[in-house]
Amino acid sequence: MSDKLGCVMSIKEDFEKLLDKLQVERDEINLKLHLASMEAKQEFEDAEKEWGRLKIKAAEIADESVETSEEFIAKAKIVGEELKKTYYRIAKRLAD
Repeated sequence: MSDKLGCVMSIKEDFEKLLDKLQVERDEINLKLHLASMEAKQEFEDAEKEWGRLKIKAAEIADESVETSEEFIAKAKIVGEELKKTYYRIAKRLAD
């Protein structure tokens, strides 16, 4: 009977160790998710500022009464491409 009790105790100890490891992993993942979401949120807020500036440039380009140079349009396009990459990074981070 003591062998059976010893076996049950061993299984119980193994199970408790597993629970402890799972708790640590869970806490680490939860922290990483929190930090990742904070980083993504900050990056998105920064991107929103760029989006606002890009919309202003787009309005100026669309306004036929305002003369815009090719250089101005090219710079606006570069900002747009950078924003595209930023949005992709944020979406990827949120999907991971």
